[in-house]
Parts: sequence; structure tokens; C-alpha cells
Amino acid sequence: MMNIIADAPMLVGLIAVALIFDFLNGLHDSANSIATVVATRVLRPLTAVVWAAFFNFIAFAVFGLHVAGTIGHGLVAQSLIDSTVIFGALSGAIFWNVLTWRLGIPSSSSHALVGGLIGAGIAKAGFGAVLWGGLATVTSAIVLSPLTGVVAAMLLILVASWLCVRSMPLAADRRFRHLQLISSALLSLAHGGNDAQKTMGIITVLLYAQGRLSGPFHVPLWVVLSCQTAMALGTLCGGWKIVRTMGTRITHLTPMQGFSAETGAAAALFGATWLGVPVSTTHTITGAVVGVGAARRVSAVRWGVARRIVIAWGLTLPAAALAGAGGYWIGRLI
Repeated sequence: MMNIIADAPMLVGLIAVALIFDFLNGLHDSANSIATVVATRVLRPLTAVVWAAFFNFIAFAVFGLHVAGTIGHGLVAQSLIDSTVIFGALSGAIFWNVLTWRLGIPSSSSHALVGGLIGAGIAKAGFGAVLWGGLATVTSAIVLSPLTGVVAAMLLILVASWLCVRSMPLAADRRFRHLQLISSALLSLAHGGNDAQKTMGIITVLLYAQGRLSGPFHVPLWVVLSCQTAMALGTLCGGWKIVRTMGTRITHLTPMQGFSAETGAAAALFGATWLGVPVSTTHTITGAVVGVGAARRVSAVRWGVARRIVIAWGLTLPAAALAGAGGYWIGRLI
């Protein structure tokens, strides 16, 4: 078998594939940042994606790089990761992202990448390749991130409703339209801070495997900037099918509810990013949207749509893992 680890063109090609994944992540998950602000007509769609892309890009200046470290050496034994494993991980994640994007299903790009990496690692070295403690943290976040979004958004909508009990509906609506600009910016910042770091971790561990980096795990600045740029460009291209699902199909949103959902999701994502936990922006904002809808009344949530989304979440890790394993075996033939 050709030694692709020593092949510089292969290294450049894999970095390009990683940035394509990051672009698709922004494309796929841009709806998470802009769906509520578009659904409440606070911003026009084009203005909203530019707004989100800007805050996606500057996120690296706000957060540390703990999530990149988790992806780089917290899921699969670093000594086992080579170019073929990275190719399998990225191909599995891209396959699942494109499939769910085409179907308009807001699945998790984050967990697609985790699943692809786990699947490729198992294909190479069996189940012993997996660092089960790190995987347990990620899988716990699958449950905890949407629940945190639900609780935070419900509390915020209840507090906001109490504070506005003496306000005229039009005055309250106008106030929260302005506040929603802030909440959507915070959500886009959180998205860029958590999601772009996953690709940073993949590229960095690839550079270590190629012998291009040495010493303690660290992410070069050019990797940070290229990943943030790729995600911002993907966000600019939008994900309109998923915007429709997130913004209108789950529940009808008012500016107050949009503000509460975005702020609750952003708070959960900020906490996870600072702790270095790679969570799903999609899961978190979906939970928050369900929370504000249920706070109004349980019947306000279209539970059939929510159930379809949850099923897609459950399938993401195993489906991406299978695709990642397939990508690994294809990579061995290159």
C-alpha cells in the first residue's frame, strides 16, 4: 500500500477536504443561527446570514481551543490516527451532512464528525482504538445539550413574560425585535466557537500524524483562521430548507420567544465550549425552540416534526460511524 502519510499532496488534499466539511458545517448549521431571527421577521434572510457569518468568524477571538483538543486527542488514540483515518472520518461526516441537508433535517454536524472519526478508528484498530471516556462525554452531551436548551429557554420566556406583563403588546414586540439582534449574534458566536474548533482539531491531529507539528497539542493560527473562514463562507450560503424546519415547522415564534430561544441556546453553548465539550448547536437550539413553544402551551409544539428530528439525532452517530468505516477502507485503496 502506498504510504500516504509521507505524501505531501495527500496532506494538502485532506486539509482541503476538512475545510470542505467545515464549509458544509456552516452551510448546514447556518439555519441554527438565523432561523428564529428570520422567522420573526427581525432580519431579512440575506442580512441574517451576513450577520451570522460575521459572528461565526470572530468567535476564535472569544473562546479558547479546548474543543479542538477534545476532538484531536480525546476520542480516538492519537497514535492510531493517520491520513486514512482522517479521510474516513471526514468522508463519513460529509456523507451524513449532505444527506440530511438534502432532506432538510437539522441533524448534528458535530456528531457526524465524531461518528465518522470513531467509525474510521474502529475500522483500523478495533474497539480498542476508542477512548471511551471522551466518547461518553460527547454522547452525554447529545442528551444534555437539548435539555439545557429547553430549560434555559423556558425560564427566559417566563421571566420575559413577567417583565412585560404591564407593557402593550406592540411595545414589547418592538423591544424584543431589537434584543433579538443581540441574541442571534450570541448564538452565531457560540456556533462559530464550538463547531469550527472540531475541524481545527481534525487538521491539527493530521499535522501531528504527518510529523509537521511536535510537542504538546496546539492549534496553529493559520488552521484557526482557515477553519473560521470556511465556516463563515458556508454560513453565507445558507441552509434554507433547514431554516424552514427550525423557524416555522416546530412552533410559531414571536420576537420574545425568538430572543428567549436564542439566548438560552447561546448560554448552553458558551458553557460547553469553555468546558471543551463538543456539543451540537442543532440539538441545543432545537431544544430551546421546543422549550419556548411548550412554555406557551404543549399543543403549540408540532411534536411529530420534533420526533422526526430526534430520530435523526439518534441515527447520526452510528450512520456516520458506518460511513466513516467505509471511507477508511476506501482510503486504504488510494
